[in-house]
Amino acid sequence: MHRTNRAFGIGLLFLFLLSTLSACRQLSDQRQPDQGPSLIPLPQSVKWTQERFPLNDCEGIVIKDSILRKEADGWLKMTGKDLPVKYKAGKSTKHYIQLKLEEVESPYGHQEAYHLKVSSKGIMLSANTPHGIFNGLQTLYQLIRKDTVYGCDITDYPAYRWRGYMVDVGRNYQSITQLKQQIGIMARYKLNVFHFHLTENVAWRLQIKQFPQLTAPENMLRNKGKFYSVSEMKELIQYCRDRHITLVPEIDMPGHSAAFTRATGVDMQSDSGLHIMKDAIREICTTYDISYIHIGADEVAIRNNQFLPDIIRLIHQYNKKTIAWSPGGNYGDSTIHQLWGNDESRNESVKYIDSRALYLSDMAPESSVVSLFERQLGAKVHGDSSLLGAEICLWDDRRMAKETDHLTMNAVYPDMLAFAERSWRGGGYPGTVLDIGPDSSARAKAFTAFEKRLIDHKRQYFKQLPFPYVQQSQIHWKLFGPFENQGDLTASFWPENRNVSLKDSTAAIEATGGTIWLWYDKGEAFHTWVPSPKINTTWYAFTRFWSDADTSIAMWIGFKNLLRSLASATPPANQWDYKKSKIWMNGNIIPPPKWKYPGRNLAANLEAPLVDEGYYYRPPAMVNIKKGWNKILVKLPLKNFANLAPWQKRYMFSVMPVHKEQGINWYADNINFNVTDTAK
Repeated sequence: MHRTNRAFGIGLLFLFLLSTLSACRQLSDQRQPDQGPSLIPLPQSVKWTQERFPLNDCEGIVIKDSILRKEADGWLKMTGKDLPVKYKAGKSTKHYIQLKLEEVESPYGHQEAYHLKVSSKGIMLSANTPHGIFNGLQTLYQLIRKDTVYGCDITDYPAYRWRGYMVDVGRNYQSITQLKQQIGIMARYKLNVFHFHLTENVAWRLQIKQFPQLTAPENMLRNKGKFYSVSEMKELIQYCRDRHITLVPEIDMPGHSAAFTRATGVDMQSDSGLHIMKDAIREICTTYDISYIHIGADEVAIRNNQFLPDIIRLIHQYNKKTIAWSPGGNYGDSTIHQLWGNDESRNESVKYIDSRALYLSDMAPESSVVSLFERQLGAKVHGDSSLLGAEICLWDDRRMAKETDHLTMNAVYPDMLAFAERSWRGGGYPGTVLDIGPDSSARAKAFTAFEKRLIDHKRQYFKQLPFPYVQQSQIHWKLFGPFENQGDLTASFWPENRNVSLKDSTAAIEATGGTIWLWYDKGEAFHTWVPSPKINTTWYAFTRFWSDADTSIAMWIGFKNLLRSLASATPPANQWDYKKSKIWMNGNIIPPPKWKYPGRNLAANLEAPLVDEGYYYRPPAMVNIKKGWNKILVKLPLKNFANLAPWQKRYMFSVMPVHKEQGINWYADNINFNVTDTAK
């Protein structure tokens, strides 16, 4: 009897476990369907389903409003699909994409909000405006894999209504073709303002028919004779408009106007100069269908107090809005302020755009992506009546040897995607962040998830476009220090002792990333791994990784982020930098590159292009490694930095094993970095 009851109980338990397992599987299927393709920017709300829409079976795009025809045609051109666009679905139509204008609720960003639902039977995209439909179609494009559209239900809207990208063509001309390439990528990722910085001390690049001398070759210092004609400017404006991007031309005044003076023979703030500028502004306002004119107005001593008020009044008479850099001149509160620094005079009634510490030409790729992703734009989690949004800016003050260097020597596309994510999603963290943060932190986990999506997009869409960023969240370091070096940058300390087990030693800081910023101070301290360093100290960084064989690998290695703007200097011969930093692999020193121009003072000559100074645009170092554990040790001496120039207050290093894949870009090696455990 006891055995029978026991057997019966075991049978009931078995049936219970089977039923529980079945229920768990069903619950798992309901709660955790297969995740779809990586989306950037991540929608505000996305629910994945198991359904799939077969794009090859699609019988056409149905639109109820003829105004959406342009959006439908543009999406078909982007995808390369040859589908009919209909105004009514036929009775036999089974699989189709429907676009329609109808109310989509959102807490903000109403004009650009959309709702997208993909099922096995069809795709339904609705929005409040054609711009919202356009945004939804960009997301729909990212949902396609091998002619299959992943099932989902998405409700989406932007956190900020101004999401911009600025290009300085006054200093370095870029062709219409390269500009269109960048504008096209902007549109794919829902950026909506193209800020066109057209005039500088170097050159005036916008044709003014009344004053042809402004664009005469002899009045330009670089790219002589290169400017944008009236027809080209109109072409770019329309190219942007077709993609729901607002083109904002900038005519910098009254500062940054040496080219104007060379061409006209008068100072811009003089009575004659003001008269010429008014005529030029009238021509611009009557020639181009634009909503804004950026007047610059920064970095200049105002001698004619009527200059800016008169120019602004004239522009406003043509029903154009004005924007100016802030801090700047005497332009008042009717002009939108674009912040490049802290402006204490600005009040909450003034509309503004945030560009503080958003200069791509001042950043290193592995930290710029982190910084842009982490940023709380305008110190607010979303836009409001005063904060319009933000802009990233490409200021290459230095002459570029060729125009593609803008995209290879700056992380334009990786940065653009990180900025698109943050400016669409909102949120972020206060201050300027250059570190990923502890692995257990919420922001580190969020960045790691974003980085995965970023690399997915790199492989999917950027095989033949420069994308100087590789995955780094898998790289972990132990930082040891600080060690007092008494001002001797060559002084050695116990981490250099080969008999010391660094994996078993307690680190002062555990850091994550391929680029590690110890400290950066640009008038205000940025968020780094060592926010308050001591003068005359040395730090060490240690990591290790496993290899299944003796081999050699390519490595990105750098100890300096050489600015593409402002002052800097090439490292001296036989050194990685001016601080005598060093790096060892398995106890063997890794020598620095043989610099083409060692010790060159780039501050003295902005006409000297960069060549090999950046780790991500020079050939990577080839390093021998062994079978088993391979140890990397980095030495980072700090000297007395009290009297250093801002460009010198940058203490960082970059170490990343890389390899080439299909296309032109480098990718991170699939290496397990492990600084403590014995397991591979």
